[in-house]
Amino acid sequence: MKFIQYISVSILSSLLFMQCSSAQKLQKEASFQTENAYYQKWVAGVKGGGSGINVFIPVTTQVVDVKLDSLFFRGNKVALQTKPTNPTLYIGYITTAVNQQEGYISSTVKLPFELKDNEAVVSYIENETTKYIKIENLVEKQMEQYPSAPPKTINNN
Repeated sequence: MKFIQYISVSILSSLLFMQCSSAQKLQKEASFQTENAYYQKWVAGVKGGGSGINVFIPVTTQVVDVKLDSLFFRGNKVALQTKPTNPTLYIGYITTAVNQQEGYISSTVKLPFELKDNEAVVSYIENETTKYIKIENLVEKQMEQYPSAPPKTINNN
């Protein structure tokens, strides 16, 4: 009886460890390349107009059978979007708590990665598998100050 319990516990433990090892592993290289990634804080010039950080990820190689999906940056996970005028520039739009309307609730998440303030992780889907790549040394560009709320983003998903 003890032998059966030992085998059962061993199998269960092995399955649990296999699941943990498959969770959010960073790739050493991706099938696409990025260059000169940067972020830029913004704030609206009117009270309650909002604020945020936009993270820009220019992709410098052709992306074939790969979909860049999400961005992890400074405690946030947001969808990556492109603009019809520039499909090789991926942007993550993060809303911050400064200058928000009354009742705004911040929504930071516990990231599955340890990141410095100038690092981000991009999740992408390749061959129906979600993969993750770290982008280091994001450069901070000068803050944008809008006279009103920033223009609405286009979601082309």
